[in-house]
Order: sequence, then C-alpha cells, then structure tokens
Amino acid sequence: MVRDKLILVEKWCRDGLSEAQIAKNLGVAMSTFSEYKNKYPELMDALKKGKEVFITEIENALSKSATGFYYEEEKTYIRYEDDKEVRYKEVAKKYQPPNVAACSLLLKNKDKDDKGKTKWSDNPGKVDLDKEVAAFNQEMERKKIW
Repeated sequence: MVRDKLILVEKWCRDGLSEAQIAKNLGVAMSTFSEYKNKYPELMDALKKGKEVFITEIENALSKSATGFYYEEEKTYIRYEDDKEVRYKEVAKKYQPPNVAACSLLLKNKDKDDKGKTKWSDNPGKVDLDKEVAAFNQEMERKKIW
C-alpha cells in the first residue's frame, strides 16, 4: 500500500509535512508508520530525499532574507468610468533589506573553521568551556578503564 505512494510521501516531505501528517494522509497510525519506516528502506529514502529538498529550499530562503532582495508588488484598483468597471494594475518594485536575525543564524551555522568550530557565537567562552568539559569526561572514562 505505501510502496504505491512513495512519490506522494516524497512530495509531502518536500512540502514540509511532518511524519505524523504523512501517516494521517496514508491512513495509518503513527506506530504503523514507524514500523513501515523500519521495515521498508525505500520509505526512509523517500522521506530523506523529500526532507533534503525542503531543507535546501528553507536554506535558500534564509540566505535570500539575510542578504536582502528586490521583489515586485502588484495592486489592482477598480474605478467606475461612464458606468463601466475599469481595472488598473500598479506594479511597484520594492526592496526587502537584510534580516539581521537571518544573518546571525547563517553565520553561526555556516561559517566554521577547519575543526568545525563556529567563528560566530553569542557566548564564545561557552564553546571553549564545553570542549574542556568533554575532554575532562573523556579523561575520566579513560581512567575507569584502567
């Protein structure tokens, strides 16, 4: 039953539907859907492929928002002239300035050094502290082995 709808599953993921919504669209309970995911790798592939496209579209929209963009806004006006309805269309080119929150999010997640450490952080000291805690925990685990 689900095999016949893999293309739909991929499309639903691409459209941003959650797995619960997809299960509902397929007419199965979430528990059954989870079983199908474990049983049928092609279902997992369809979900993964659809989500990748969706995430890419979101990343592109976020990038566009972070850098600013031009867009056209169209308005239609109706006037009555000589008892006749006349429609006028007005197209205005507008500019959406860069969104600071989008800039911050992109920099924190995309601008990393060779070791994967972000160059942008609200709390740079926390990153170093987290590394020290991780190293300490590793050392404690190592000592337990001996």
